[in-house]
Amino acid sequence: MAVTKTLRSGAWRVVELITTPLVPADYLDAVAPLRNPSVLRAKVEAVRPETADSVTLTLRPGRGWREHVPGQYVRLGVDVDGVRLWRSYSVTSAPGGRGDRFTVTVNAVPGGKVSTHLVRHARAGMIVHLDVPAGEFTLPATRPGKVLFVTAGSGITPVMGMLRSHLDELADVVVVHSARTPEAAVFGPELRALVGAGRIRLVERHTATQGRIKAADLDELVPDRAERATWACGPNELLDDIEAHWAQTGGGLLHTERFRPTVVAADAAGGNVTFTRAGRTVPAGGGEPLLEAGEAAGVLMPSGCRMGICFKCVLPLREGAVRDLRDGQLTVTEPGDNIPIQTCINAAAGDCRIDL
Repeated sequence: MAVTKTLRSGAWRVVELITTPLVPADYLDAVAPLRNPSVLRAKVEAVRPETADSVTLTLRPGRGWREHVPGQYVRLGVDVDGVRLWRSYSVTSAPGGRGDRFTVTVNAVPGGKVSTHLVRHARAGMIVHLDVPAGEFTLPATRPGKVLFVTAGSGITPVMGMLRSHLDELADVVVVHSARTPEAAVFGPELRALVGAGRIRLVERHTATQGRIKAADLDELVPDRAERATWACGPNELLDDIEAHWAQTGGGLLHTERFRPTVVAADAAGGNVTFTRAGRTVPAGGGEPLLEAGEAAGVLMPSGCRMGICFKCVLPLREGAVRDLRDGQLTVTEPGDNIPIQTCINAAAGDCRIDL
């Protein structure tokens, strides 16, 4: 047995020498990309159109995957024009799918490199990088008696994951959903079918003809709104309005989920950002997150939620100044500083140098 192990070990070292600078695992990953538990990937098994601008991807994850909780999101790493970009998408299927398969539903947004690429070009067999599920936008173990879901646009995606998983456990559900037109409503036919089966009450708002919904409208649309536990997901403007209205008028439990951080206009015009170890200096606008500026230039940037929550994007600021895009607060270095900053919610406020 010992001799066999030695021979195998020696043969593997020979293979490593032959394949240098790559290692044998690199070739195995190319042939079987889902085998490596330390580099989580998924294969797109099916692409189903939902609307003219959205698709549902069925993904088969590789080793290292763990099952999601309904309402959570996953980060997908997608190669677009030679640059790997990471974006977060809510899981829209119930847990326990066949062979751990799960779905995400992607809605193309104007200027969205990853969302547009996936909606227009995703095909069965495509490999994407993957992170484990995350997020706290979930139902409690003790289900509330009366629930209100308020969503707009792609904000319906985490809620659909909850409905598909927990609807049998919820006695009284109201869904208020906004979309530009009836045809543009993601999962519109499925939601309307639930209404027809008496499972939910649905209030649709079509903004092209009715305008955007306001938090105060919910008091009339859902008269018992204050008695309901509420989960809201959609544009920041809507969520800000809802949070302020709940604070002023009271109501039941409120959970909100934001896909993007709130951004305020930066006064500075930006500057040149130097990534010291990467040896790259790139121009960055005053309203452009450092994370996106680096990614656009091909710098391999660490990232996570991209909303200032998870702190996976933190890097040391060694020189210069940056501005927080949420509140405009400046972080300015002094000689010898090594200040951790979140690159997803900070922009250059003049020339700066980051240790990456």
